[in-house]
Amino acid sequence: QVHLVESGGGLVQAGGSLRLSCAASGSIFSINVMGWYRQAPGKQRELVARITSGGSTNYGDSVKGRFSISRDNAENTVYLQMNSLKADDTAVYYCNVKYSGYDARDYSSWGQGTQVTVSS
Repeated sequence: QVHLVESGGGLVQAGGSLRLSCAASGSIFSINVMGWYRQAPGKQRELVARITSGGSTNYGDSVKGRFSISRDNAENTVYLQMNSLKADDTAVYYCNVKYSGYDARDYSSWGQGTQVTVSS
């Protein structure tokens, strides 16, 4: 069982910044990929950014150049720095962790979501 704790969401004006964090704990042998997804009302969940254990990153096209993902492997924590926020960034942001358990099997776990609202 893996527990993800997200924090950092809230209300911000357009052009502002927010930093999300997600800490993973539980029966984790190793974390492979940590990432953030978001889902706006009436839309499908989409990738925002993800980062591998080696530090390779991928970003959704709409956030490139504005958002930055990083991770602290020692603390099993992933961060999402969001700058130059736009109204279109308003969504529930979900942390996702892909990890290997002590049983040598691979798992994927989701956080409960944190609301980000950008006012224009």
